Amino acid sequence: MNTVVTSKEEILKASRELIQQKGWSAVNIRSVAAACGVSVGSIYNYYDSKAALIGATVESVWCEIFHRPEDEDVFQDTQAYITWLYGRMEYGCQQYPGFFTLHSLGFMGEDKSDGKRRMQQTWQHILEGLCSVLKRDAKVRPDAFTEPFTAEKFADVLFSLMLSALMRQDYDPTAVLEIVRRTLY
Repeated sequence: MNTVVTSKEEILKASRELIQQKGWSAVNIRSVAAACGVSVGSIYNYYDSKAALIGATVESVWCEIFHRPEDEDVFQDTQAYITWLYGRMEYGCQQYPGFFTLHSLGFMGEDKSDGKRRMQQTWQHILEGLCSVLKRDAKVRPDAFTEPFTAEKFADVLFSLMLSALMRQDYDPTAVLEIVRRTLY
């Protein structure tokens, strides 16, 4: 048995593969060590607890699902960005069945606060990206946003609709795109 893991990324890759193959509950220090072909102590060299391993795995999965798109034009067009987000949600559901719903429900306990924090950081990053795209989109009417109806408030509404779709596993952005068209263009 190899006694040294060469990187955290190997550990996280093994953890992601366990989630894909066996589900969220399969990730623990022993199973990850076995998947990496190392001793349990080797995993503890990188993560001091199961909670730390799970928190890092959560962040790793979120980053894989919502990695920056290769097409930078996505960040210039609200409709393209929303379509990209829905596509990434669908990808995440296919690659990590049940991850979104189980992850969201599973991180309500105290011992999983790090994973919950990382999930919320990812959500905040996506929300800020949506707001930024709304402000950059050249097709948005100049009078679309007002003091009481800001781009931030609209982004929050759109993001809430996306999270609802995520929980329902509905990856068709048509209704949200129609709301954008009718409201902003």
